[in-house]
Amino acid sequence: MSHPLGGVEYPRDLVEFAAWFPDDGACADYLAWLRWGDFEFVCDSCGSIAHGWRRRDGLSYDCGACGSRTSVTAGTIFDRTRVPLTVWFRAAWDFTTRPNGISARNLQRSVGLGSYQTAWMMLHRYRRAMVRPDRRKLSGVIEVDECVVGGRNKAGKPGRSKDENKIPVMVMAENTGKSLAGGTGKGMGRVRAVVLDDYSAESFRAIFLANIELGSTVISDAFRSNSPALVDFHHIRQSAKGSPVRAHQLFPVVSRAQAQLKRWTQGTLQGAVSREHLPDYLAEFEFRFNRRSAKAPGLLFYRLLEQAVVTDPVTYRQMKACTLKQRKKSPTSPPGPRSGPRSLDQPDAGHPWRRVVR
Repeated sequence: MSHPLGGVEYPRDLVEFAAWFPDDGACADYLAWLRWGDFEFVCDSCGSIAHGWRRRDGLSYDCGACGSRTSVTAGTIFDRTRVPLTVWFRAAWDFTTRPNGISARNLQRSVGLGSYQTAWMMLHRYRRAMVRPDRRKLSGVIEVDECVVGGRNKAGKPGRSKDENKIPVMVMAENTGKSLAGGTGKGMGRVRAVVLDDYSAESFRAIFLANIELGSTVISDAFRSNSPALVDFHHIRQSAKGSPVRAHQLFPVVSRAQAQLKRWTQGTLQGAVSREHLPDYLAEFEFRFNRRSAKAPGLLFYRLLEQAVVTDPVTYRQMKACTLKQRKKSPTSPPGPRSGPRSLDQPDAGHPWRRVVR
C-alpha cells in the first residue's frame, strides 16, 4: 500500500499497538490481511479466493476448491517458527520504533526468550526483509566514500585500515542540496551502504552500477580506484590533501552518513559485527536512515511487516549462525523436549503484589 492510514492500516502508538494485537489470533489475522488483502484467504496452490476454512490453530486454512492446506506464515520469514506471533510483533515494534533499534540480548531479556540464538535469529530474519528487491537506484548528485566499521578504535592508523577486525564499506548518499549550478550541499536524500571485497576498481565499479543510476553526478575523493570505476557517470574528483578544507566539508552528506553508521555499530551493536552478517546490519541501517522523516512510528512497523510476508524464509543454519558455539546441556537439565517461548497473550495475574487477600 503506497499511502497507508495511521489508526486504520497500522497502529500509531504503543497504546493502539496493545489494543490491536492482544493475542496471537489477532496477529495472524493481520498477517493474513497483509498477504491477501480484504480476502480472508487465497490458496497458494490453485489461487482460489475466499473459499477456505480456518483450522483450530488459527494459522492454517483448508482450501474448499482443491483441498490443499495453506498457512498464513508459510513462505514468509515466520515460516515454521516456534515463537508466538505476539512475540514476533512486539520485537518488530521495538525494532522499528526505537531510534537505534534493539540488540538481540535486549530482545531476549525484554520478552523472556530462552536463548540468545532465538532472539538473534528473529532480528536477522527481520533484517532480511528490510531490503525491497524493486527499490530505485540512487540518482541526482551522489557523494561516495569508503569507511571501515567494526573492531576497536585504535589511534595511529590513518588511511584505509588493513586490520582484519575492521570491514571496509562503501557508503553512497544523495546530496539533494547541491547541483552543478551550485548550492549549499547540505540536503540529504537516500543512502546505500555495501560491504567491499577489496579496494580494486572492479569492486567499486560493480557497486556503483548496482546502486546508482547511469548519468548521475558522482562526487568522490582522489583515490585511484574511483576514476576507472566511474567512467559511466559524470565524475567530479575532490581532494582535501594539501588544502585547508576538511574532508567533511567537501563531502558533507556522505560524511554524516558514515558518522551515524559508525556510532550505531559501536553503540547498539557494540562493534560486534562480522563480515558474513554485516550486509544484514547495513540493510537495517539503510531502512532506518532512509525513513528518518517518518512522523508516525507505526508506519515503519507496517512497512517491515509488509515486506516480511513477501520475503522467503531463511533458517538459522542458512544464516551461518551455526558457527556459534552451542551451549552444552547441563547434566541436571530436565528430560524431554524444551518448551517453546511464551506468548505475550497471558491471563490476568490477579495482582500478585497483594500478598494478603482482603
